[in-house]
Amino acid sequence: MYFIAALLAAVCFTLGGICMKLSQGLTRLWPSLLVFVCFLIGAGLQTVAMRKSQLSVTYILVLGLEAVLALLFGVFIFKESWTVSRTLGLLLIIVGIILLRAES
Repeated sequence: MYFIAALLAAVCFTLGGICMKLSQGLTRLWPSLLVFVCFLIGAGLQTVAMRKSQLSVTYILVLGLEAVLALLFGVFIFKESWTVSRTLGLLLIIVGIILLRAES
């Protein structure tokens, strides 16, 4: 349950980030409203995930998953570049998440 709530929180935060981009600086109504809805739901899910887990592990897990998702969505939705350094950074984040999960 903990990992699923953390994963769903990361998805919500990432969707909120996509809505941020689509809101064009909070100048478009619906994407702007979705920013706050996604972040509110994400914060609630992260709170649930923290119920039975350490703050540091859960927080970094959600941030790491969010970073991975943001990179993937950025490349596939917004046609951002995929570089060797981004690939290495992504791998480091994934290894960090695995190490944190193994320790907790």
